[in-house]
Amino acid sequence: MNFVRKSSSSRNQRTPNPRRRRQQHLLDVKVRSRRATQNRIRNVLAVFSRVTLVALVCGAVYVGAREAARRLFFENPDYQLKTIELQTDGTLQREQVLKAADLREGENIFSVNLARVRDRIQDLPQIDDVEVIRKMPGEIDIRVVERKPVAWLTSDKEISDPFVSDAAFLVDARGVLMKQKKLLPEYLGLPLILGCSSESLEAGKVVESPEAKTALELLRLSTRSFMQMRFQIREIDVSESYRLVVTDKNRTRVTFGLNDLETQLQKLEQFLVYCDNSKQELETLNLLVQRNIPVTFTDTPTEVINATIEPPVEQRILKAIPVHSPTKGASASKAHADATPIAKATSTRRQKKD
Repeated sequence: MNFVRKSSSSRNQRTPNPRRRRQQHLLDVKVRSRRATQNRIRNVLAVFSRVTLVALVCGAVYVGAREAARRLFFENPDYQLKTIELQTDGTLQREQVLKAADLREGENIFSVNLARVRDRIQDLPQIDDVEVIRKMPGEIDIRVVERKPVAWLTSDKEISDPFVSDAAFLVDARGVLMKQKKLLPEYLGLPLILGCSSESLEAGKVVESPEAKTALELLRLSTRSFMQMRFQIREIDVSESYRLVVTDKNRTRVTFGLNDLETQLQKLEQFLVYCDNSKQELETLNLLVQRNIPVTFTDTPTEVINATIEPPVEQRILKAIPVHSPTKGASASKAHADATPIAKATSTRRQKKD
């Protein structure tokens, strides 16, 4: 009997009623969720502690490295800037470059920002390229390539001396305007571009007018071997927007259009070759015209010199004037006698001239 009771009680425990089973399930869920929350909090705290520890270690390393760098490098007298070496291929002075770069001896070499120094020097209108090198422990080398002027440029239509004119600027092949404090003798022989009044001119600016750009392109193309020797440009008038009036060293005036400069230069070469073969000197040439190009020639230097040394002989006629009024017969014979030498002298001059 006892056995039967035990088995019946155990069977009742295995199959509790639905309500009790639901409550037990809820209790189990709560317990598991509480444990999961505790595990998550524990994991978060562990991760946070690790991150904090790593941050503290990194901060300590950074502060230590910065302090070590300050003592070993930035405040070390061995790394003071003692030498600034400047190499340039132009007329820029050492004081100009160092003032523009805001660079001076005595400061720490590691505190110098090389990129900033380079940008400041590059802002000078005369500078084409610059290189800044740091050499340990206390030297900085600056290598400067200056712009090479190819012409003078001014907005005036007439100028006597670009050296002393405030309105005249030096210009390089790229069209950058410059004002040089030290003018070299070779600048005096540079071509002059006149009448560029379509824009304001100032040092450091790049010219934008089509006429000025065409004039610079013409100077570049004219540096070929034949043109360099035979047609040396001295002046380019760009005051008119549709043409360039070019004057060379021999006072030859050639009119160019703004387009297709190479074709026009080829035509000019043909005319110059013709002048050399025919022993003539070109005076004016208009290359704006495609066909039947207007051209004029001038006297050769030999003809001008010969005309100056031996001027043409003009025929002179002398007339005798009597002092006393002679008689009628005497006056006729005397007039005949006076006229005879004049006729002889006139015929003699004609024979010599022939």
